[in-house]
Amino acid sequence: MLVAFSVAPSGGDHPDGSVHDAVAAAVRVVRASGLPNHTDSMFTTIEGSWDECFRVIKDATDAVAAYGPRVSLVLKADIRPSHTGEITGKLERLERAIVDADEAPAPGNNP
Repeated sequence: MLVAFSVAPSGGDHPDGSVHDAVAAAVRVVRASGLPNHTDSMFTTIEGSWDECFRVIKDATDAVAAYGPRVSLVLKADIRPSHTGEITGKLERLERAIVDADEAPAPGNNP
């Protein structure tokens, strides 16, 4: 399964409202887990079994809890049994589809 999640403290007292230290603590947990992962500006995506993913998400949430009295957690999961390598495979198929579409004749211009 793939799980994209975002976890951040709320109610903290950082003067500019930044949560980067708390997010860094969560990302350290994810990276230490050994699961395939990818972090972008909005979410961290991990790949593994149900139990592996949710254990990492719980540990990352616990790490963030140290930074404020309340934690916000957003999850999106793609549960596809017996598929692995999807953290990169889905993107590779998307990029291939874009190239294929760019190389295809325009509709109505078939020889």
